[in-house]
Parts: sequence; C-alpha cells; structure tokens
Amino acid sequence: MPEIKIAIIGIGNCCSAFVQGLYYLKAKEKGEGPSKENLGFPYPEVGGYKVSDISVVAAFDIDVNKIGKDLSEAIFSEPNTAWRFQEVPELGVKVLKGKALDGIGDHLKGIIQLDDSPAPEISRALKDAGAELALNLIPSGAVKASRHYAKEAIKAGCAFINATPVTLASDKEWGRRFSKAGLPLAGDDLMDQAGSTVFHKAILEALHRRNIRIEKSYSLDVGGGTEDLNALERQRNLLKRRFKTESIRATLPYNFQIAAGTTDYVGSLKNKRVSYLWIEGRYFAGAPISIDIKVTSLDAPNGAGVLMDVVRGVKVALDQGLGGPLEVVSAYGFKVPPSPMPIQEAMRRFEAFVKGKEAL
Repeated sequence: MPEIKIAIIGIGNCCSAFVQGLYYLKAKEKGEGPSKENLGFPYPEVGGYKVSDISVVAAFDIDVNKIGKDLSEAIFSEPNTAWRFQEVPELGVKVLKGKALDGIGDHLKGIIQLDDSPAPEISRALKDAGAELALNLIPSGAVKASRHYAKEAIKAGCAFINATPVTLASDKEWGRRFSKAGLPLAGDDLMDQAGSTVFHKAILEALHRRNIRIEKSYSLDVGGGTEDLNALERQRNLLKRRFKTESIRATLPYNFQIAAGTTDYVGSLKNKRVSYLWIEGRYFAGAPISIDIKVTSLDAPNGAGVLMDVVRGVKVALDQGLGGPLEVVSAYGFKVPPSPMPIQEAMRRFEAFVKGKEAL
C-alpha cells in the first residue's frame, strides 16, 4: 500500500500520543513490541491500510519552544505533559510556524511564548511536503485559526480532519467547499475512545432501550492539560460545552436537562482527566433511579487510536475520489458529525466499511 502522508497542525499532547502511538504500533507490527495483544486497537487494517502506512510529513505550531525542532523532539517539549510510552526516532520533519489568529486564549498566554518570525504560506508548505491529509489538533475555541487551516488545506489539495470543536464537517457551507474541491472532510470534535462522552451516550442508549425515562444528567470534567487550562476562558469553554452537550442530548429522542463540559483546571493532574457522570430518571411505575460514575483517564492516549482509524478511513475516501463530509467516519470518531448516529450504529457501519461492506 502507498504511504498516507499527513500534516499535523498543533503539536500538543494529543499529537504527542498520536506520533508515539504510530511507532508503538509499527514496532508491534514487526513483532518488536512488548506484547502481541492489540490493547485498545481493534482495527489492524482499515481499507487495506495498516498504521505503518501512516507517515507524518509536515507539522505546524505557534510556540517558540517547538518551532524549528524535529517533530520527535517537539512532541516532548513543554508545556506538553502527555504520557511518554514510546521512543520516537528522528523524523526529519521540522516543526514550521503556523498562524496563531485566535488559537491562544488568555490563560495560555502565560505558558506559551509566540514566535515572532514570519510564517510560511501554509498551503505552499503542505504542497512542498507532499501532504495529502491535514489533521487539525489546535486548542478549543480557535474558530478563525481552524477555518484558516481548512482554507489552506483546500488550496493545497489536502483532505481535512477537524478534531477540535469548531463547525466544519457539520457545516453545510464548508461541506460544499470540500465537495466542490473533491476533498474528504471529517469531524467535528474528536470523541475519545474511553472518554466521558462515549460512556455517557452508551449508558443513555442502554437505558432508553430498557424504556427508562431520563429526566436530568450531567457530564463534568476536570483536568490538568493545556486544553483544560484553555477552557477556563469562558467564551472558548462555551463552544466546547455546546458541542459536548449537543452530542449527548442527541442520544435520546426527547429533551431532558443536561449539562456537559470541562469545569476546572487542576495543574497537578497534568495530562490526567477526571470525569463525573450523573443520571437521574424513572423506570417501572415511576420508581426513581440515580446513577453516579467517576472516570479517571490519561487524556492524550484517549484519542490517538481513534485518530489512526479516522486517518486511514479518510485516505480510503481520497483513493475513491470522494469529496465533502464523510458520514460514517465522522459519526464513528467525532462528537458532532454531519449525520449523527447512535454509537452502536456508527460502530457497526464503520466495521462494515472496514470489511468492505459499507460506503463512507
């Protein structure tokens, strides 16, 4: 199979786990890993592509502490706090300066030092690197920056994956732009493999199938990563909370009281996230039921495996000459896809796609 040449925008904790994960799984494919068990990685192949087919050819960031460094070094540079689980060889990919625009909130200005050198034209840099797919991992609330990178991807002839809570794949106008360009688009807002959103939605779906009426619920997160610090800025957090709330609310065919989102930053947690889920409802004869769940996880690895599936799915769409929003891939990997589906249906259809029995 040919290489899947990707560019990564935003060299933060999620990027660190993703790049480490590439080499962790590449080692396992060669039989060099610590275990042959595919923990947390259900799809060794997607559309014929293995993880070893993914190659990062370009990287962009706005932090002076990362720009100019080889990507293998930049993913471990401060303020990144992601779990270090795999050594990464020198990649020969220098981190280029990106466009800041609205990518840095007030709370991040104290820990991220912006580079004041001129930025290259993003579309030209993508073309020069031979990138065919751009992966957007910049912080929440960066609406202008995300849309700028999407425009540059179209100019460069790149597919686009939007992992941040900005409406792109779920926006009809942006969908038309990518359709017209004949380029795949997937998003919006990455849904973690074992995060509070997927747990919350799965529990609600199960209760609904048992004819239990949900009346009130919340899903609240506390974390110590830069994404959590960024969420302290009210306007940015409102956007993230809206995405998460809409995703959970759409699980049920009726309205109910729901609050969801990041509530605070605790620096000592570093890349750890603690999520609190609460559900209140009624079952037979109106009897009350209340459910409390606490989930503790490492934030960065939670999205890496899902992104590897999504990247390979988008590559298949490129191979097939498809343009515009990808319904099945987006519903599988994101909180607010263009065509929302129940979790079980999205997984069933993605698995059917993996087996060649379902279109994208």
